[in-house]
Amino acid sequence: MKILYTAEGKAVGGRTGAASTPDGALDLTLVKPKEMGGPGEGGTNPEQLFACGYAACFVSTLGVIAQMEKTAIGTPEAVAKVSIGPNEDKPGYGLAVEMTVTIPDVDRAAAEKLLEKAHAMCPYSNATRGNIPVKITLAD
Repeated sequence: MKILYTAEGKAVGGRTGAASTPDGALDLTLVKPKEMGGPGEGGTNPEQLFACGYAACFVSTLGVIAQMEKTAIGTPEAVAKVSIGPNEDKPGYGLAVEMTVTIPDVDRAAAEKLLEKAHAMCPYSNATRGNIPVKITLAD
């Protein structure tokens, strides 16, 4: 793979610590969700960060495909829900993603095709494929 960009992030203290980037663009307090025994407020958590990153990357990928196909898609939106829970068949925990995508200026059939192409091209989709359950649907 030819590297185009490398992001760097640092975490200290795990789920009850802090996360930051060397350029100062992110400087976050990390807290455990209430459902996992933490306070659930006063910061963010890795699943929220992953959800935002995946949603942003997916929308960007839609834009690239639309540009390649010379198709106007308006301003698409993706809402990603990242869940965490214990693995059923091995030790540790796993993730699952459900993403709902809105493509405002495209008919449903064309939008479904765009979703398929974006899911095939998106770096997050490629990283998760075969590793965690991912469900991507077009909003009604």
